[in-house]
Amino acid sequence: MRLLVVEDDRDLNRQVVSALEEAGYAVDKAFDGEEGAFLGETEPYDCIILDMGLPKADGVSVLSGWRRAQVKTPVIILTARDRWSDKVNGFDAGADDYVTKPFHMEELLARVRALLRRTAGHATSQISVGTVVLDTRSGRVFVDGSPVKLTSHEYRLLSYLMHHTGRVVSRAELTEHLYDQDFDRDSNTIEVFVGRLRKKLAVDLIQTVRGLGYLIDAGAGGKQP
Repeated sequence: MRLLVVEDDRDLNRQVVSALEEAGYAVDKAFDGEEGAFLGETEPYDCIILDMGLPKADGVSVLSGWRRAQVKTPVIILTARDRWSDKVNGFDAGADDYVTKPFHMEELLARVRALLRRTAGHATSQISVGTVVLDTRSGRVFVDGSPVKLTSHEYRLLSYLMHHTGRVVSRAELTEHLYDQDFDRDSNTIEVFVGRLRKKLAVDLIQTVRGLGYLIDAGAGGKQP
């Protein structure tokens, strides 16, 4: 299962991500409201952990925006002990549960498990293009029913492209999705990952649109000639 943690306190963010990963979840992270809002609306998550006091865009605004955009991902909000109004505002904005800071990591993990049990099966977990199936719940990829082993970066790149099927995605956009702001954008890493994906998938899926980026067409995914 794939989760998103949106928390501007970098130490707490790291601790939460580490605990979730040790529990077996795939985890993405964001440190401000704008980045979190973008990821929550464009990526398929099974659960989102959202702090209320975020820079650039507060948690209530982020959550309200998701719900307006019909993002139904279950959300656990993180609130300060003395801010009861955060809980009320969070629930009004569409939160499913809350945890009050400071908290024991076991409590957060228990609430994540409980929320995932309650919402199991409410959202589709698979994206299919031709013979390629990406299962967002398990984090696995299949071609003709057979599993294909991908690295975490290869999986995230393929997932992003498949979630934007029919749209050309620029190399800069993919770089922003995979790496932080300090990454060398002139690097050819994206091209390397695309090349590896094409080789591993062995299907005609990812097209290069010269000068613009990459495209997965809805009718793609057939065997390579």
